[in-house]
Amino acid sequence: MSEQRLAELLLKEEIVEFLHHEADLLDERRFDEWLDLLEDDLEYAMPMRLNVRHDEANRETTRPGDEVCWFDEGKSTLAKRVEQIQTGQHWAEEPASRVSHLVSNVRIRSVDPDPFEPAEVEVGCRFLVYRNRVAAETDLWVGRRTDVLRATPDGWRLRRRHLLLDQNVLLAKNLTVLF
Repeated sequence: MSEQRLAELLLKEEIVEFLHHEADLLDERRFDEWLDLLEDDLEYAMPMRLNVRHDEANRETTRPGDEVCWFDEGKSTLAKRVEQIQTGQHWAEEPASRVSHLVSNVRIRSVDPDPFEPAEVEVGCRFLVYRNRVAAETDLWVGRRTDVLRATPDGWRLRRRHLLLDQNVLLAKNLTVLF
C-alpha cells in the first residue's frame, strides 16, 4: 500500500472518530463539550427543500444567507440555544428528549493541502437523528450533510456544517434538536 493511500485511510479513520465522538456528546447532552468542538467562525445551516420540476434542480434548496432556511446560524446562536435548553425552562425540552445521532457513509471529499498535513477537510456523510419526547412523540430526520473540519492544536473543529433533509415538509413539532 502506498504512503499516500495509508495517509488517506488514517485521516478518514480520524475524521470518522471525530464525527462519532460529536454524536455521542449530543446524545449524552454534553452540550458545552460539543460547543468546544465548534470554530468561532462556524457556518451551520439547514436549507429548505423545495418541490421543483426536474429541469429546475438548481432551485431544489434554499440558499443560506439569501433565503429562508430551517436554520442558518453561527456559534454564538448555537451557544444561546444550548444556554436556553440548559435552563430547564425550555418548553420543548422539558422533560429532555431522548436523542440518537447516527452518522454513516462518511466520505472525504477534499483535503487542504494534503492527507499528510491536513489543515481543512471537507467531509460528506449521511445522518439519521431519532428523537423521542415525553411518552409517545417520535421524530426522525434523515439526510445528508457536508462538513468542513479544521485541524487545530487541540484537534479537529467544525468550521462549516451544511445539512440537507430528505423531506421538504417538517413533520416534527419543533426543531430544538442539535444536528
